[in-house]
Amino acid sequence: MRTLSLTIGLLSLTAATTLSADTSWPAPIQALVDEGLEVHARFEAPGGLDGFAASHRGREMAVYLTPDGEHAVVGTLIDAQGEDLSAAPLDKHVRSAQEAEVWQALEQSHWIADGDPDAERILYTFTDPNCPYCERFHAQSRPWVEAGRVQLRHIMVGILKSDSPAKAAALLGADDPARALQAHQQSDSGIEAAAQPREIEEQVRANNQRFEGLGLMATPTTYYRRDDGRLEQVQGAPQEDRLIEMMGSPRP
Repeated sequence: MRTLSLTIGLLSLTAATTLSADTSWPAPIQALVDEGLEVHARFEAPGGLDGFAASHRGREMAVYLTPDGEHAVVGTLIDAQGEDLSAAPLDKHVRSAQEAEVWQALEQSHWIADGDPDAERILYTFTDPNCPYCERFHAQSRPWVEAGRVQLRHIMVGILKSDSPAKAAALLGADDPARALQAHQQSDSGIEAAAQPREIEEQVRANNQRFEGLGLMATPTTYYRRDDGRLEQVQGAPQEDRLIEMMGSPRP
């Protein structure tokens, strides 16, 4: 299991707070915009500099315009005490907005609800029907799910084996997807791959594209919100301490 801090990486979404393309920028900033830079906000910086919270292909970066308006510096601004003065503006104007958009994208995915719809905590997890670590994470989560504290939302993908897409579609298209997923995870043989209506198969394809668009590499990859509202990402079946952190409460 590998724990990852949230990285938007190859996310193919554009943050909603990106400033419009027709905004008039100083020439050095415009030159960067022409190269694909997305400017999310302008902020005051010390030393007469003008700060710009930006991103390029999902990677956040700070850009500083010199007082004469003729030059720009890309990088981290440090004060006399060695404090990073770029982190807070990037966190406020770029990272938080990207996290909100990732969460919205997860909500709009095609998932199977596993647990009480009124549970206080929601986790989105990318699940492949042939993934043994997905099965392990499903088992690990049972105490919290069965206690009504957590709802898992399984975003079904088909990436590991040739029959994974068909199995994922069979689960999404079942009369009772939650019951079908439970039976699949508890069975040695699992669900059989079966042809589904095109609409269901397209849902799996869309989930696969979402998985790839987020730059993910393995299942399960799980997203959850911390108590402070920030987004966390965990890859694989977690260790006990990380599991408790994800579930938001001690083991029932």
